[in-house]
Amino acid sequence: MTRVSRDFGNKMQKEAVPAVSADVVFASSRFPNYKIGANNQIVDGKDDPKILSMKEVVARETAQLLEQQKRLSVRDLASKFEKGLAAAAKLSEEARLREAASLEKHVLLKKLRDALESLKGRVAGRNKDDVEEAIAMVEALAVQLTQREGELIQEKAEVKKLANFLKQASEDAKKLVDEERAFARAEIESARAAVQRVEEALQEQERMSRAAGKQDLEELMKEVQEARRIKMLHQPSKVMDMEHELRALRIQLAEKSKCSLVLLKELAMSKKGEARTPDLYELDGSEALGSYLRIKPTTDGTLELSRCSIQWYRVSSEGGKKELISGATKSVYAPEPFDVGRILQVEIICDGQQITLTTTSAIDPAAGLGSYVEALVRKHDVEFHVVVTQMNGVDHPSESIHVLHVGKMRMKLCKGKITIAKEYYSNSMQLCGVRGGGNAAAQALFWQAKKGLSFVLAFESERERNAAVMLARRFAFDCNITLVGPDDRSPLGN
Repeated sequence: MTRVSRDFGNKMQKEAVPAVSADVVFASSRFPNYKIGANNQIVDGKDDPKILSMKEVVARETAQLLEQQKRLSVRDLASKFEKGLAAAAKLSEEARLREAASLEKHVLLKKLRDALESLKGRVAGRNKDDVEEAIAMVEALAVQLTQREGELIQEKAEVKKLANFLKQASEDAKKLVDEERAFARAEIESARAAVQRVEEALQEQERMSRAAGKQDLEELMKEVQEARRIKMLHQPSKVMDMEHELRALRIQLAEKSKCSLVLLKELAMSKKGEARTPDLYELDGSEALGSYLRIKPTTDGTLELSRCSIQWYRVSSEGGKKELISGATKSVYAPEPFDVGRILQVEIICDGQQITLTTTSAIDPAAGLGSYVEALVRKHDVEFHVVVTQMNGVDHPSESIHVLHVGKMRMKLCKGKITIAKEYYSNSMQLCGVRGGGNAAAQALFWQAKKGLSFVLAFESERERNAAVMLARRFAFDCNITLVGPDDRSPLGN
């Protein structure tokens, strides 16, 4: 029988497993965080400085949230809660990975303990004691690993609880943001309504102020009228005497004017020393602006004026220059402001015989027209109500009211909101009184806005018509434009 010596057994044990020293010192009392890397290589987790414990990460995130929650806005809180929720999800993922690593550690410890148990049966003596001590240390590490797993489970529960809290906080923050937004919108609408109410109150106050001012003015006018009436009641005889005297003076003035015209005509005939028969025609009417002159036959057997050729002229009272009045070929002519201070003359040709009639004196201005025009000049734009009787030489059937605007730079004719003509003062524009047209000639004027566009406008009164002509010529003169009628710029010689 072969006997195995002790030395040979020890030699086999030394070759199989290196001896473990009894006084070995481990670097840590807990099992290291090993990871299985590429090619099944074990990597120590301590070498990675980025990996922190879950409790430290949770504590750090919680401290940061508590610090930043002090005076943050609603929007910032919502953003921070969402970031915290993302961090919690990341922590949960890391816990899951660590749980997998812990499972790998249990497997490694079990394999190590099995290897040591199998080795224990093959060794003896001091080596066997070392193996038993290593087995005890592995079991202690397994216990520590189990405790660590319990801590991990608790940390995982805390992380889950924190994630739920952050999720709920994020939802609450979103609700708060929505509530704040709705509240802000409500405040904006309330502010708009308040502003509108203030504007309406100001407008109402302004209307009331205007109404009160108008009412006060009306009451003041009534008081003034009442005072005048009371004053007249105290002096009734004096007022009545003045009214009767004024009426009598007007009648006498009209009679004197007629007598003066007759005497002037007789005086003119006597100066010429004419012993011939009187003219077949004569001029009838007031020789003043605002009236009209009519050619009237003196006898019943006179030839009708429709068969005669008629032409009106204006003659300068100083130089005697005679100007042809273009278009004035009717038996009726209404003087316009351009004729004031000049003598009017008309030539009548009947059956080869020429008859010339002349006004006894220059045309007189209308009373009060100058001051009326001076008052209108101060305005930027003056409106006159007119009726269009002709447009481009064609009779206008409509008798609707139009508005003629005479401005400092232009003239405009409107019907309601529709603009019919609007032109600036220019050399192509013409304006004068209507030359002919019967008794209404004194209230009408001719206006050529531009070439190819002309109107005949009838005014409410002779004063309005003459004021419009004088005002337009005044504004045009300020623009270096001479505004007259057709062919009124070229005087004729004697």
